[in-house]
Amino acid sequence: MLFKNHILNGIADGTVSLAFRRWKQARVKEGSQLHTPIGLLEIGSVTIVSELDINESEAICAGYSTPEELLKEVHSFSREGTIYRIEVTRIGPDPREALREQDDLTDEQFLELHTRLKRLDNASSSGPWTAVFLKLIDGHPGVRAAELAAEIGWETEKLKLNVRKLKNLGLTISLGTGYRISPRGKMVMNKLGIE
Repeated sequence: MLFKNHILNGIADGTVSLAFRRWKQARVKEGSQLHTPIGLLEIGSVTIVSELDINESEAICAGYSTPEELLKEVHSFSREGTIYRIEVTRIGPDPREALREQDDLTDEQFLELHTRLKRLDNASSSGPWTAVFLKLIDGHPGVRAAELAAEIGWETEKLKLNVRKLKNLGLTISLGTGYRISPRGKMVMNKLGIE
């Protein structure tokens, strides 16, 4: 679930607490969490509404001046499906930000992280990829995902999905364009001899 920057800013300062999306089926559920540039968001209630149910107060809580302005935005994404009213709250910083700075791991913590990387490699139908990706990103910081994917013959979306898995372990950092290796990622690369 993506948000425009002005909406994210509103969620961050507490002026935006609702989102509306038109989907064929709900893509988020109550209690789930989203990683965003402003930190971790929690999804509150997710309810189906009609266009007529959306009043001015709710439009303002979603970051728009009027229901018409809000609906114009909703329709710009899709005219098919059901409109969902979603409560959103920022609950704190993205925990991956602190994780990526943790580069002083105990032997046990490193072993657990190494095991998780091996599990990712073993689960891939394309074969082992984690060391390849770490080396690729380290050698090409700030390079667009499409260019990185072309470099190793992967589809861009598949590459992005897998980089996200490394990011969830605190090993990479997303930049405005491309990625770079985090301090934790550098430590892992050194310990695994990835050059």
